[in-house]
Amino acid sequence: MKTQMNNLTLLLLFLFTCHLSQVLSWKKDEFRNCNQTPFCKRARARKPSSSSLAAHDVTISDGSLTAKLVSTGIEQDQDPIRPLVLTLSAYHDGILRLKIDELDPPRKRFEVPDVVLPDFEGKKLWLQRLSTETIDGAPSSVVFLSDGYEAVLRHDPFEVYVRETKGNRVISVNSNGLFDFEQLRENKKEGEDWEERFRSHTDKRPYGPQSIIFDVSFFGADHVYGIPERATSFALKPTRGPGVEESEPYRLFNLDVFEYVHDSPFGLYGSIPFMISHGKARGTSGFFWLNAAEMQIDVLAKGWDAEEGIALPSSQGRIDTFWMSEAGVVDAFFFVGPGPKDVARQYTSVTGTPSMPQLFAVAYHQCRWNYRDEEDVEQVDAKFDEYDIPYDVLWLDIEHTDGKRYLTWDRMLFPHPEEMQRKLAAKGRHMVTIVDPHIKRDDSYFVHKEATENGYYVKDANGNDYDGWCWPGSSSYLDMLRPEVRSWWATKFSTQNYVGSTPSLYIWNDMNEPSVFNGPEVTMPRDAVHRGDAEHREVHNAYGYYFHMATADGLVNRGDGRDRPFVLSRAVFAGSQRYGAVWTGDNTAEWEHLRVSVPMVLTLGLTGISFSGADVGGFFGNPEPELLVRWYQLGAYYPFFRAHAHHDTKRREPWLFGDKNTERIREAIHMRYMLLPYFYTLFREANTSGVPVARPLWMEFPSEEATFTNDEALMIGNSLLVQGIYTEHAKHASVYLPGKELWYDLKTGAAFKGGKTHKLDVNEEGVPAFQRAGTIIPRKDRFRRSSTQMVNDPYTLVFGVLRQDDLTTILIVIALNSSQAAEGELYVDDGKSFEFQQGSYIHRRFVFADGKVTSLNLALGQTQFSSECVIERIILLGLSTGQKSATIEPANQNAEIERGPLLLHSRQGPTALTIRKPNVRIADDWVIKIF
Repeated sequence: MKTQMNNLTLLLLFLFTCHLSQVLSWKKDEFRNCNQTPFCKRARARKPSSSSLAAHDVTISDGSLTAKLVSTGIEQDQDPIRPLVLTLSAYHDGILRLKIDELDPPRKRFEVPDVVLPDFEGKKLWLQRLSTETIDGAPSSVVFLSDGYEAVLRHDPFEVYVRETKGNRVISVNSNGLFDFEQLRENKKEGEDWEERFRSHTDKRPYGPQSIIFDVSFFGADHVYGIPERATSFALKPTRGPGVEESEPYRLFNLDVFEYVHDSPFGLYGSIPFMISHGKARGTSGFFWLNAAEMQIDVLAKGWDAEEGIALPSSQGRIDTFWMSEAGVVDAFFFVGPGPKDVARQYTSVTGTPSMPQLFAVAYHQCRWNYRDEEDVEQVDAKFDEYDIPYDVLWLDIEHTDGKRYLTWDRMLFPHPEEMQRKLAAKGRHMVTIVDPHIKRDDSYFVHKEATENGYYVKDANGNDYDGWCWPGSSSYLDMLRPEVRSWWATKFSTQNYVGSTPSLYIWNDMNEPSVFNGPEVTMPRDAVHRGDAEHREVHNAYGYYFHMATADGLVNRGDGRDRPFVLSRAVFAGSQRYGAVWTGDNTAEWEHLRVSVPMVLTLGLTGISFSGADVGGFFGNPEPELLVRWYQLGAYYPFFRAHAHHDTKRREPWLFGDKNTERIREAIHMRYMLLPYFYTLFREANTSGVPVARPLWMEFPSEEATFTNDEALMIGNSLLVQGIYTEHAKHASVYLPGKELWYDLKTGAAFKGGKTHKLDVNEEGVPAFQRAGTIIPRKDRFRRSSTQMVNDPYTLVFGVLRQDDLTTILIVIALNSSQAAEGELYVDDGKSFEFQQGSYIHRRFVFADGKVTSLNLALGQTQFSSECVIERIILLGLSTGQKSATIEPANQNAEIERGPLLLHSRQGPTALTIRKPNVRIADDWVIKIF
């Protein structure tokens, strides 16, 4: 009997290994396309004007406009549908919420919980009345939305849109009559088959087809953006219509895609159904559909409806899109903008602003699958010191565990994990370990034992604990939709439960799409059951979000609510920004993957996820030294800066590629540490406003059409523009510098005119990076082993002074409508706790105008945080060399002005006019007058 069991185990392992060899690479036929997805195929066959729904019983109820949508005839290829309930609600700051659901379904349709902020409903504007107009020959109801905007419900055929008051449209739903709502049923028709089959898997679909589709039009738009995650252009290309070859819709369905391909509409690890439009004529608007089911979205090329006779308002250009979802309800938000930062603020007022990270998390992270053992960890750590390369976090992948049992250690390889972490912490460094959602089915494993006893796992269609295969083999998956399961999971991160962990250990959630190696499309079956009443098809895209949430809560609880958590997640959904960082997954060491990392990071930022980055060097493959160096030089500006590699790749720590390349990588990492004060200030801006750290150029220059499709450059805040080098042996780069101001090369201080494309000579020492004139950037120029050791170091302020267009003129020019020639901000707190939420921080604005540098307090109320840090240098780019001295008030002290190094560690390099050692405290009010 024992021999038979051993043979069976070997057979299963063999089959599992064979399966892995098939799964763990990009294979197109592993995943469904639209034609293999019944709801998508049906939706794409639908013709404009197919919807026969009309709004009846329109009234104001509980502060919202409500109506019934009633079928006025037999829809094409369908029986008449039962009435639907429509609700329109207006909220502060120009946000309109549209909800459509069944009036009396046999089963309540799933609505995604815990994504919309709890306090959002408190921002509702209680509508008191509606007015009736005849618009385009149809009766319509109009309600107030905000100053300058109204919401309109056309009755027959039904259409919802936002317009400027008595003016142009902004966003509309069902203008093309594509709306359809498949209602739940309990009984099949004779001969009807609800089951769906893909490869060897069968989806039982016990409630029948339940998809929802509709068109969304963006008026005054030149391009649309958003709906991550995919490796494609930043501006979304049309997927249907004239001039478009056979193309798939943009798919939103979280999947474990190993070695994904670039320039593809195929969805990857995350799904955020939020689309942003932008155009020179109208500005920016946004549309968000809160729905966690699979979604497919077509961007329709101009003229797609030419044969259908659709007549939308002709005075406005528009972009039509077509949204298709397998399940859920309509719960959609319209954001009127009109500026890009307005839309960012509006969207994050619904889903939350990004959390404020700890300072160490903003620095450099070193990762590999896997650092072998404690000796390997110690040697890698020592080598960073030997080569004078700072880093803050060392990561351990799945091999550190006891047989892929998460929250455990392989005690042969890591016999003293606490001591290992304390050694790193003594240098101000931290450790991150991986914790995936698949729980090894082993009765001796405490997590599995407790989860089984408490009934905490997702169930299969037959009501049993779902059993799928992942890294540990046979695994089950926690039902994170249930709050009590999330609370229980959070307790597992205490140092008592996670034996071997210390307070300096943080967490990495991988594989949380969820990944199931033997499941349909490498994920969980759609007919699995959560919470006893929700099918996985309804929950899927939010599963990783809830896992991320519970893990972050666990780290907060571990520190009794004092310390901010750090949790990296691969899966992403709307609201993930509240719980930590995200990375772009399993990329490849190729130049095109370096290039596509920029639109991927920009898209995530535009949809709320500020804290994101790509694996530096590429996860798969062995990068040539030049590619690796170029990736570090660009990656140093990602909001999340981490190098990572697959276990089959050659080791690629920064010192393994020769002295010259080590120096170049060191210089790139040093640049990140030098700019940490600026990055940290930008993370605080994101935390308060929703405006991302890494921004498309058009977010800062919204009327410049040359920026609308720029995929190669990004703004870091409002002050820095960075463009990568994306080809090997490059000697030149074409860089567009927007605006009318000058731009200063970050390393040389050389000035370049804005509003034009510059063909620049490039070398292997860096990538093009510029500071915008009129801005001030805070830096720390002394390099330590980690960010923690830099806390008390002095600051440098770099002023990019506005000047006349004539580069030979070195006079300060103050624009007639402003007395300011440069300004910038600095935010400082303790870098780790939540005390900043109670006012414990320093927030200063520095202004250069009329020959004076002024420090102004932006902190609300009485600040409770103090710092003795001072400013030791003020660099004035673009100021004449005639100034010789400066006076500091109120201290009435003098300071020297002389030419000094632009970069402190490069004393043989370029120089700039510098106020030396003013030694003014960052926490104080002061004025420095320049003579």
